[in-house]
Amino acid sequence: MLRSQQVKKLSAVVGASAFVAMVLLGVGFAKHQPVSGMVSSEPAATLGETATTTTPPAAPVTSKATPPFTFTTPSGFAAPH
Repeated sequence: MLRSQQVKKLSAVVGASAFVAMVLLGVGFAKHQPVSGMVSSEPAATLGETATTTTPPAAPVTSKATPPFTFTTPSGFAAPH
């Protein structure tokens, strides 16, 4: 029983010291805020959509795709479509 109580006390001490460390770090980082008067330059917000107009081609580039090779169907197989 004594060992279980020691583990609980050690866990409590470790947890409390972690909490204290987090508080001290939070206070330390809060003090290092940017100097007032310094403004970061951010891009201006724009409203609306960007539209690009192009003229479509008069005819499709390829009307029908054809493979660059030919083949024959082996006997016993259906003919390709």
